[in-house]
Amino acid sequence: MNLRDSTARCAVVTALCGTLALPTTHQVTAVTAVTAVTAATEVTAATAASARTTAGPLGGPLGRLGPLTGLVIERIRVGDAVAAAKFGTGAPIEDPVREGQVLDQVRAQAGAAGLDPDAAVAFFRDQITASKITQRGLFARWTARPGEAPATRPDLGPIRERLDRLTRALLDELKDTERSRAEPVGCAARLALAGASGAALERLDALHRRALRTATRSVCR
Repeated sequence: MNLRDSTARCAVVTALCGTLALPTTHQVTAVTAVTAVTAATEVTAATAASARTTAGPLGGPLGRLGPLTGLVIERIRVGDAVAAAKFGTGAPIEDPVREGQVLDQVRAQAGAAGLDPDAAVAFFRDQITASKITQRGLFARWTARPGEAPATRPDLGPIRERLDRLTRALLDELKDTERSRAEPVGCAARLALAGASGAALERLDALHRRALRTATRSVCR
């Protein structure tokens, strides 16, 4: 990444860091401090990892939690395809059997990777909830405005294969960021930086930003 791109990415974060609200005052204060001190150095880490994320025009989400947040956003986007596959078919958004299979798989893989299985399951339960938020929102939008409904219906088989690949990648990132996520205030600041920059660079609308907040609420331990 050249200096111009780095400057542009920092400008995006500076302008839009407040787009993902944090739940407590001390976390907001931490965001201000950590963003000012560490944004420049974390750009380098984000640059190295951006190839693994769903990159916007200026690259992926910033900071140490940027790659993890990028994968979360990618998974949320896959929820759009799930909604398109189900819309108009009568298929329910809730799929307890599939959800149970995913969480059982996560528990087993997390244990094998040396992660806390309960924490990993909680994180992926949030991913599932975020996907359902997206699906419900899109169902409502498409019902109210049929002209915006998808013209084609994707096959759920390849979509689920992609979700399985994302599960493995997300578990890898959870392992790689274990130390960073164990620092409550520092983690909150890094997550705000990654979330705000990711939402801005990916041009997430209000529905997908809400899903992102839900999907990342248990990132910090």
